[in-house]
Amino acid sequence: MSTLINTETPIPTKPLDGSSITFSELIERLNSQSSPPELEQIKSWLSSVEIFDHDLQPYLGFKEGNYWRHRVCRNDAVEMLVICWRPGQKTPIHDHNGSHGVVRVQQGLMWETNFAFDAGKGLCYDTGRECPTGTITGAEKPDIHQLGNPDVSGQDLITIHVYAPPLGVLKTYKVGSAKVEVYTPNDFPT
Repeated sequence: MSTLINTETPIPTKPLDGSSITFSELIERLNSQSSPPELEQIKSWLSSVEIFDHDLQPYLGFKEGNYWRHRVCRNDAVEMLVICWRPGQKTPIHDHNGSHGVVRVQQGLMWETNFAFDAGKGLCYDTGRECPTGTITGAEKPDIHQLGNPDVSGQDLITIHVYAPPLGVLKTYKVGSAKVEVYTPNDFPT
């Protein structure tokens, strides 16, 4: 099996019109949502937000064994997370079970692998790509994928995630299997 690597040019993190918002303004916008914002709106916000090290400081933390999810804000319509990854850490293969999401690679290199579900064959590999710092990627529903920090990156990865509506129980998959399991992300690991 050959591996397709998509090396598309990343979406610039600065909007073309030059306007920008602060991280605090983004949090305020998300907190004011009474219904889930559309995917394109979330992409626009993550493209226009200027994020500085001091903005993320309260949400940074790494651990061995698994990536660490840090909740920035959440209401009934939307949530934002900062996820910190050591080299080699990755999500289970999952979907968002009715939510759409946008990820901004704040620092490092993220690997995104997409899958297709076939009732007869089960889960099959579809595409994969590297997402360097500055990449913004979004997923409509349904989307089955796996995100992670490649072993060979040699650096930590920091990503910003916005999901609408907020994530609940996710469906998880295994390549070559038609079995679907469930997984509940834990924002407060011990």
